Amino acid sequence: MKKLYIAEKPSVAREFAKALQVRGGKHDGYMEDENSIVTWCIGHLVTMSYPDSYDPALAKWSMETIPFIPKEFQYEVIPSASKQFGIVKGLLNREDVDCIYVCTDSGREGEYIYRLVDRMAQVDAHKEKRRVWIDSQTEEEILRGVREAKELSEYDMLSAAAYLRAKEDYLMGINFSRALTLKYGFAVRNYLNENRPSAISVGRVMTCVLGMVVQRERTIREFVKTPFYRVVAAVTAGEETFEAEWKAVEGSRYWNSLKLYKENGFREQEDARELLTSMETPAPYRMSVEQIEKKVEKKNPPMLYNLADLQNDCSRLFKISPDETLQIVQELYEKKLVTYPRTDARVLSTAVSKEIHKNIGGLKDYAPLAGYARQVLEQGAYQGIAKTKYVNDKQITDHYAIIPTGQGLRALDALSPTGKGVYDIIARRFLSIFYPSAEYQKASICLERNGEHFFSTFKVLYKQGFLEVAGNAFSKKKNEEEEEKFSPELIRCIAALKKGSEMQAKEFLIREGETKPPVRYTSGSLVIAMEKAGSDIEEEELRDYMKGSGIGTSATRAEIIKKLIHIQYLSLNKKTQVVTPTLKGEMIYDIVYYSMNALLQPKLTASWEKGLGQVERGEITEEHYMSILEDFVVKKTEAVKQLHNQNSFKPLFDKAAVYYQKGKKK
Repeated sequence: MKKLYIAEKPSVAREFAKALQVRGGKHDGYMEDENSIVTWCIGHLVTMSYPDSYDPALAKWSMETIPFIPKEFQYEVIPSASKQFGIVKGLLNREDVDCIYVCTDSGREGEYIYRLVDRMAQVDAHKEKRRVWIDSQTEEEILRGVREAKELSEYDMLSAAAYLRAKEDYLMGINFSRALTLKYGFAVRNYLNENRPSAISVGRVMTCVLGMVVQRERTIREFVKTPFYRVVAAVTAGEETFEAEWKAVEGSRYWNSLKLYKENGFREQEDARELLTSMETPAPYRMSVEQIEKKVEKKNPPMLYNLADLQNDCSRLFKISPDETLQIVQELYEKKLVTYPRTDARVLSTAVSKEIHKNIGGLKDYAPLAGYARQVLEQGAYQGIAKTKYVNDKQITDHYAIIPTGQGLRALDALSPTGKGVYDIIARRFLSIFYPSAEYQKASICLERNGEHFFSTFKVLYKQGFLEVAGNAFSKKKNEEEEEKFSPELIRCIAALKKGSEMQAKEFLIREGETKPPVRYTSGSLVIAMEKAGSDIEEEELRDYMKGSGIGTSATRAEIIKKLIHIQYLSLNKKTQVVTPTLKGEMIYDIVYYSMNALLQPKLTASWEKGLGQVERGEITEEHYMSILEDFVVKKTEAVKQLHNQNSFKPLFDKAAVYYQKGKKK
């Protein structure tokens, strides 16, 4: 009897065959020797059937045939994958196969891929099936996963949640897209002068993301800049000069004045001029040190990468989209260079932390970081890592953070320059956690003149700590970069001052500024916004749930953004990675806003994600979840059918169109 191992992709199957030493001849679609067979899917082999498979009459979109809620969902083999499905089906049902090892990706989607194949192939339910759950494709991890594989039935709740998520997306997509297309498709076509009615694509997560981008764009568009005027003193310290900013603190004659824009500026320039004039007498411009604070400020290494953080940094550093980042890190995973990429965790597990010296040791062969890895090992900096914030089993669901395995380094030569760059920042972020904090000398000073107070803060890096190794894997904020421009000499001069010391101002100046609108999303910051969406939800339970999930998942966010760009609801500037809506995207937003507003709210996604989590944990039944889902789909679809507002959208479309010329924003 033989063991059958089924992976998600051919490349993964090859790694399993290598680790398991399956040295038999290669066959069409699988590898086999006297003990084992290794085969693979090609991603999804099976998909949900469209409505016309249930009834040919449903191929024509009609209000009379929706809502469409099948009693039993049908599935079919994807035509382009039919050959491989036939091969896999034959292997799964071979009489000489007594145990099937499911080696698809370790997560909800990987589980779903195999379960659909199992279902369509009608595999004997009594045949032994075991689930391999791994975090990297190194040989020892593959062998550990096979050795510790649990019965597939232990993942039945995960499978149930995967099926329900697919049904949810299917029912909402089919019914809501058809309802909105039938109701408003002609209005969109006529406005855009298209040849045929526009299919209006909506989805549980996709439409919510569209809403986020459109709302941000309209906030920017409607933003009115407000000028304000700050008064600063140019103060000498030895041979250096620095600026101290006036603030209306308690005791100032402007305390709580309506003339202020916040505490450090005026709405009108003449009011700032009045203050400046009062500071210019008497001469010379002596200022008294009223308060001075000196301290060492520490900055800890950042948390390890999860996929969202990595996608954000890659968008910033390499100007690549989240989808491109996922493709690259997936390649790194398949070449054994890094651990499983589709993860939301930023920490390591306790079990992994005990063996982490192996990952570090492997980096001694990675030339750019060899010295750092060697130093960590020689000094034993890794030994107490389990007691730090970088190790937390409670913050891990399926997989721990993305880290280098320390293996597969020969594969680096075949990578693109961007691929090498992505690996480098993952490795640097990883090694950073074994280094001490960066330390800054910081001084804050408060100067008094004529009853008014001026403030300045100085900060300079004097111990690099983890920054020495982190490089681009650590994102500095703009204000930190500016603060670090202060010279050590200036810091020492300020630090030597005491309360009551006297300083001299060279002059007083007015600095004009203006309020700024929020910045547009980049592809990376949009992924982070999706991950953190829902923080303003009022219901505490839903808000707490969203903290750990956001909208979409680490495995789907990049694909959702990619789809919105593909259907031309969003536009991506490839050079800057800035994401903006298209005119059509804004039109769809208005239609959804006035017909099915709930789809734009993170609260809706949060409630569905919460329910899926409850199914996965066995807290509610699949039947209960489906009854709520079906009721929602029916009510929302019927509500759209009753609307008669098709002719009310032209003014909204016109308002949005003002900002577009020949398909480009002004």
